[in-house]
Amino acid sequence: MVADVPNPLAVCSSGLRGSLADSVCRRIADEIALGHFVPGSKLDEVMLAERFKVSRTPVREALKQLAIMGLVDCRPNRGSVVAAMSAEQLDQMFEAIGDLEAACARHAALRMTSQDRDLLLELHKEGRAAMQASDFDRYDTANLALHNTIIRGSYNAVLIDMATSMRHRVSPFRRTQFHNVERMGESFEEHSAIVEALLAHDAASSYRQMRSHLQAARTATSRVAPVWASAPMQPQSI
Repeated sequence: MVADVPNPLAVCSSGLRGSLADSVCRRIADEIALGHFVPGSKLDEVMLAERFKVSRTPVREALKQLAIMGLVDCRPNRGSVVAAMSAEQLDQMFEAIGDLEAACARHAALRMTSQDRDLLLELHKEGRAAMQASDFDRYDTANLALHNTIIRGSYNAVLIDMATSMRHRVSPFRRTQFHNVERMGESFEEHSAIVEALLAHDAASSYRQMRSHLQAARTATSRVAPVWASAPMQPQSI
């Protein structure tokens, strides 16, 4: 049985406190991805509560979520700090998710149902509308849903689990790229090439286009946050 990937377009039903914690989690993650909270910096609950105008409870819950994502280190009796991650590690994470999602796209090209393909087109249209409106949050939501539809369309439970897990780790960095309005247009054009390949049942092109798309997303993170600019490639000894 294929694992069910939650539909990101669904309204959060975890209650007010849970929704507030999710919102704070996204905002802290954005600050980290944008380089405003640098690796190793302390995340004081009182400071964060005042910054986001909430109580400490949703902040505490948000920090726990961020720890699961690997963005924050929660140390018993010592507070939380931004996890020590380098640009090189981020490169490797994008390389991994690029290969995983590309593999999903290759299988999806041959395995997606007609209903999957109809949903793919619907989400692509939603992405176009969001791009034309320069609506950052709306485009991010449509983007996430489109990628999840392709991942789920691979109909490989193990691959879906691996891709979804890695996607959660890099999602804040993928989200912040859309702070650059030009990137939304580029992303939409890349999606168009992916969707065209999938609808044509072209497995090779679907793989290639998806992998290229994720490489472009990694480059785009440097535009909005130079602190995450890729490190120069080091020569490898043989």
